[in-house]
Amino acid sequence: MADEAVRAIEAIVMVADHPVPPEVLGQLVEQSLEQVEELCSELALSYEAEDRGFQLQRVAGGYRFVTHPDMAPYVERFVVEGQSSRLSAAALETLAIVAYKQPVSRAQVSAIRGVDADGVLRTLVQRGFVEEVARDPGPGQAVLYGTTTMFLERLGLDRVGDLPALGEFVPDADVVEALEHGLRLDAAASATDVGAADAVDEPSSGESDAGEGSPPAAQPATGDSGGDPGGSVRP
Repeated sequence: MADEAVRAIEAIVMVADHPVPPEVLGQLVEQSLEQVEELCSELALSYEAEDRGFQLQRVAGGYRFVTHPDMAPYVERFVVEGQSSRLSAAALETLAIVAYKQPVSRAQVSAIRGVDADGVLRTLVQRGFVEEVARDPGPGQAVLYGTTTMFLERLGLDRVGDLPALGEFVPDADVVEALEHGLRLDAAASATDVGAADAVDEPSSGESDAGEGSPPAAQPATGDSGGDPGGSVRP
């Protein structure tokens, strides 16, 4: 029965278009959850020992056949070549925010990124990586977004909690201090350059006196004086 159960698990996982939960496998092969977990573990080890081009991996809460990491160059050549299906830097940044902050609203994502994230979120929803998971109970009831099972599958994760801790990507204090020191030097150099440019453009004191400081030239008298220099009125 064990051999038949193993073959049945292989067949089910092979035809499934999504990870199959162990509870479902247990019901189909009439085995307990512990037995199914053990059989799947043995299958995975056997594939690894035989150096197969695929693996039985637990992702998104279930089991699925995936290609072996060593075969990635060949798979990419077959699947990716000639296609422009890669996510942009903005989409990857937005996806990371959703993954670590979920459930999160569009306004919150935009505030973190500093730009409007509406278009990028629509793209991620269309690609199947992000979905609406809830509504904010506050005013307006904003849509809250979270990652999908496809996201977990693509990253080879069983659950969102398996994401690497953000602390692993934070630089050490020495690196931060060095970066801040470099920024301070750049700011000081920029201020010096601006001051020098202002000094070159500023007019000399002599030019200023000859311009605005000098009194206006005398204008000839006009009107009833009739051009009389003395300004007297003739009878």
